[in-house]
Parts: sequence; C-alpha cells; structure tokens
Amino acid sequence: MPASLITGWGKCLPPAVLSNADLEGLTDTSDEWITTRSGIKERRISHVETSDLAAVAARHALAAAGRGAEEIDLLLVATCTPDRLVPAAAALVQQKIGAARAAAMDLNAACSGFLYGLAVADQMIRAGSVRRALVIGAEKLHFFLDFTDRATSVLFGDGAGAVVVEASEEAGGLLAFELGADGTAAEILCIPGSGTEGEPSRERRSRVQMEGPAVFRRAVEAMGDASLRVLEKAGVSLEEVDLLIPHQANLRIIEATARRLGLDGSKVMLNLADYGNTSAASIPIALAEALEQGKVRPGALVVFAAFGGGLTWAAAAYRWGARVTPLAASAASLAPVGRSGRELLEPNVLLYGKGV
Repeated sequence: MPASLITGWGKCLPPAVLSNADLEGLTDTSDEWITTRSGIKERRISHVETSDLAAVAARHALAAAGRGAEEIDLLLVATCTPDRLVPAAAALVQQKIGAARAAAMDLNAACSGFLYGLAVADQMIRAGSVRRALVIGAEKLHFFLDFTDRATSVLFGDGAGAVVVEASEEAGGLLAFELGADGTAAEILCIPGSGTEGEPSRERRSRVQMEGPAVFRRAVEAMGDASLRVLEKAGVSLEEVDLLIPHQANLRIIEATARRLGLDGSKVMLNLADYGNTSAASIPIALAEALEQGKVRPGALVVFAAFGGGLTWAAAAYRWGARVTPLAASAASLAPVGRSGRELLEPNVLLYGKGV
C-alpha cells in the first residue's frame, strides 16, 4: 500500500495589510489590547476572491512538486468562505489552474478543514483511487466580519496555502490522523444567516459570532488530546516530535497546547502575529513558511493540530520525506491591489453603520 507524501507546498498572502493600529479607529480596541489577548499584530485583507487566493497557492505548490496541473487527480479546497455555494470553489480553482483531469470538491470543517482534507487525500491515495492530490486551505474571512465588534474583528485574516500529495513507496508520509467534532456546541462559533436557515431577507447580515472563553477552553483541550492520540496511533512518542504546526488562532491557545504536550517553544511554528487566524489556510501557510525557514528537516516528525467551528478538531502525525526544498518556483501572484487594507474594509464597515 503506497504512502501519501507531501511533495509540493505553496502559499498566497494578499498584499494589503491591516495593522492593529488601523483597527483602533473602527472599534474600541488598541494594539496593546489585541496583542496581549491574541498575539496578533496585523493581518491581510484580500481584494480578490477565495478561489483566486487558492489558485495562486496551488501554482506555487505544483511548481515546488515539479508537477503540472494536468497531472492532478483530486483537487480539494478546504474553506468556509467560498466564492459561491455553487459551484464549489474547487471547480473554480480547477478552471483557473487548468487541472482538467481532477475531481474537484470543497470541504468545510472550518479551521480544521485543511487537516480533514489531508486525511481524505491520504485515504484515497492509499485506496488506489488517486495518485496525486492537491489540497488547499483558502479563506476570505474579512467578508464575514463586523469591524465594530472587537471580540471577533481583530482575530481573522485572509490567505491560502496548498500542498501536493502523491502516492509514494518512500518511507514516511502521513503516519496517522485524528478527526473529531462536537455539534452540540456548534453555536459558540458560527456565522448565522450564511446559509438557508430562516426566511429569505434583503436585510440578512451574516457575521462571525464567537463565545471566546468557551472556544479557548475547548480548543486547548481538544488540540492537546487529539495530538496525544495521534502520536499513540502512529506509534511514536512526544520526545520524537521535531515540530508542532498548530492552527494559528490565538497565541495563548498555542502556548497552552504546547505546555499540555510538554513541548519547548523552539519546537512550535508561529506566524500568527503576521497573519492572524486564517482558518483553514493557517496550517498550510505555516507549513510553507516552516519549510522556507529551514524548520523542517529531512525525516522530521511533524505534528499538526487544529480546532474550529463545528466544533471540529483534527491532528496528524507526519514523517517528512527526503526533500525539503522546492523543485521549481512559480511566478504566480495576485493582481495589484491599489488600496490599503483599511480601505478594502469600507463595504463591511458601512454595512454595520460606521464609516471608514
């Protein structure tokens, strides 16, 4: 039975930056308040659609793998902010990158979505259904934010990350995964009015709603426990872990998870301060940057952990292969923006009755 090996990786971060200082005039907050409670200093605001972010990240991942889009058998986009409900963002990405042979579908497990998608790709590869998969996490979360609500608006950002996963006889790959959910607590992190519930209305306003303390407690417990279970499944110990790449939601959550696992800070990948919480995109973006920074060595044992709306959680134990550098580079990039992150927020801010 073949293993599923990550052979390519890439990311796409919109160029428009929204700093904590930019938010000070929109809601009752400050750089000190945001930094102390979340560890976030800035985030990116997209001027293009989710599928555009995903397509750029995908092109970088394909180049790193030395593959063409026409070689992909399965294209998965993990997102809770697709361009449209129909067609799936994956179908739009397929068209944009020319992956004509690929089956294409979206997967929504919120912030855990990328790891859910990685598990699906792994199992389809092991079953012999596909040889090569492209797994993307992509989000345009600012679309669903009320920038007068400091409890949620300061936390999230936009972006995309992608990996190419291939069948391989090489030792390693995805050793084990752990997926879970608790729908009984779905209301503590949700976007009401974003689907078909209720009556149609021109006044419907969909925005992220979150009970922060409850999410914090559950995230720390779920991410830590799932990581321990996945290591047990993989037959490896905590002492063997070289790097933890957690979902980048909140610095206090990440630090508490690392303490729960007994991991030194040097073994934890962090880029939260630069991008905020990019939901399903956060882990693949962090993975791409960990590789760029030389934090992933050949044969490294990497643990991924995530927690998100649903409530969902996921963890994976992954033994890295021999190659940690891209085979090639892509020149893919987004169209120029011409506006600042704060200027891009104008439709959101006006919707909730406060001018930029």
